[in-house]
Amino acid sequence: MQGNFSLINFITTCVGFCFFFKKCGVKVWYGLIPGYREYKLSEIGNRKSEGKSYLFYSILSTIAIVAFEISSAMDEQNGLTDPGILTQWFALIYVIIIVPLLVYSIRIYIGVCERFGKSKWWIVLWIFMDWIVMLFWSLRKDFQPSAAEVIEDIPDSGITSTGSGTELTVNITDRTVKTLMSSRTLLKDIHLKVKPGHMVLLLGGSGAGKTTFLNAITGYEKANAEIELGTENIYKNYEQLKHSIGFVPQQDLMRGSDTVYCTLSDAAALRIPKSVPVAERKQRIDEVLDIFGLGMLKSSLVDKLSGGQRKRLSIAMEYISDPKLFILDEPDSGLDGVVAKSLFKKLREIADQGRIVIVITHTPDRVADMFDDVIVLAKDHDRTGRLTYFGSVDEVFSFFGKDSFEKILTAINQKEEGGEGRADELVKKYNSMMQSKTVGGETA
Repeated sequence: MQGNFSLINFITTCVGFCFFFKKCGVKVWYGLIPGYREYKLSEIGNRKSEGKSYLFYSILSTIAIVAFEISSAMDEQNGLTDPGILTQWFALIYVIIIVPLLVYSIRIYIGVCERFGKSKWWIVLWIFMDWIVMLFWSLRKDFQPSAAEVIEDIPDSGITSTGSGTELTVNITDRTVKTLMSSRTLLKDIHLKVKPGHMVLLLGGSGAGKTTFLNAITGYEKANAEIELGTENIYKNYEQLKHSIGFVPQQDLMRGSDTVYCTLSDAAALRIPKSVPVAERKQRIDEVLDIFGLGMLKSSLVDKLSGGQRKRLSIAMEYISDPKLFILDEPDSGLDGVVAKSLFKKLREIADQGRIVIVITHTPDRVADMFDDVIVLAKDHDRTGRLTYFGSVDEVFSFFGKDSFEKILTAINQKEEGGEGRADELVKKYNSMMQSKTVGGETA
């Protein structure tokens, strides 16, 4: 009886998928293949990445079920009345796999609902009676998918950036994270070079890979990439170059009970090579205190500083080693407009001394005049961070056809995030533009 029910369930599900695929212009016979049909459903809902993950876990669940059935049969042959240890383990593995399957199926159904312009409450029915929902949607003439977006894999740009010996040269093939059961590409095909003396804005929506990009170029989280600072490869010579790279995180890690001078002195002990004489180290501390306007506050406790003063101290801690590459993650977070503007003027001065300064800020329009270049990252249809633009601030607005950075973000953000969903289009446009400037596969 149970076998008959399983067969009926399989047939009805296949029928539901086949009718639904016919309505959506997908080959009907795909509805006969469990796992792969959900992947095709994800393409209908523009959730291809989720579909790949669902397919992977679907294969694992099938393997677990087969292993469970074989183990159960062996238990019966051995005369066991209760499931053996191995059978119990296979059952447990199957139950664990069910969780990500459910999560990814919900995401796929959300995409389908969005494609058809229907309420996400339909998801409840999709989960428990997917074939009935599919038949219902297939037969209803007023249930029609919106015009399909042509989503194709974006080919690699084929570009390689080459430096002349003084720039930051970035050639990231990809940055992929792997887990026991899946992998995900966070960044892909990013090639650029930044000249010394340039202050660069790093722009991108949530999840576009900004932090991943910074971690990759600093060597904190290595990518499949070639990163060079001047003539030195950062990955191969990290120990020698780590003091040439300054990174200021959004949240500082300073002890409130320490004085300003003590805080900077501790930073100097960590970031300035041991070979530097003590007298030179003290002289450097005094210089940096003056540069950031903290000389009069060197005996003050960190907890007594204002927000702007505390931020200047956190920057001074990284600046103490006189880095060639200076990276800051939202240095103006929590600061009012006047204080933030003053801070960016200081960063502009640092860049003008021949250093490379890269900054993430959530309020780029109020300090746009401070930057030379802008890097724009966006999530493509696979939710992979891609380079959408790198070039001068003067030309970025023309490229995107927008008059502010806020509107650029709206253009590249996905539709479900309130954006225009044009990331794929703009990545292709940028690649095409760069290829027209390329000679022999290297940037001119």
